[in-house]
Amino acid sequence: MSSSRFLSYVLRHHPEAIGVVLDPGGWVEVHVLLGALAGHGRGVSRAQLENLVASSDKQRFELSGDRIRAAQGHSVDVDLGLEPLRPPGVLFHGTHPGALESIRAEGLLPMGRRLVHLSATPETAEQVGARRGRPVVLRVDAVGAQTAGHPYYRSANGVWLTDRVPPEFIL
Repeated sequence: MSSSRFLSYVLRHHPEAIGVVLDPGGWVEVHVLLGALAGHGRGVSRAQLENLVASSDKQRFELSGDRIRAAQGHSVDVDLGLEPLRPPGVLFHGTHPGALESIRAEGLLPMGRRLVHLSATPETAEQVGARRGRPVVLRVDAVGAQTAGHPYYRSANGVWLTDRVPPEFIL
């Protein structure tokens, strides 16, 4: 597993895997993280960590002073402190053909994550969907869903987040 993937695993899903505890906002002190990584055979320097954060293709991490967290994608209970925003009229969701029947019946659900992830462009959604084979890109009436009571947030790396998208808002 690459360093970026392992860091995502720890900061999004299983901080306990290396013995760290995230604060309520998902942050952990950099020195604590570096020590825990080293203690589990994955030692990196502060400079290497900063380079990994800066070079992450999807800007998955936020580094603020002496703290770091995942920008979004958590399955653990964190409050990213994001304010609700009015989304663009249409957002996009990348998936795979095997998920379409369930999506048509139930809409988009967070599954193992806390929130549904949506993209601002069809190209980004296609990249996301391609991780599991041939991608399918769905168009979402984000303003309609928001008007119906589903708040939208935008993470630090530009990913749009919501609690769910009912099937009637999938175009």
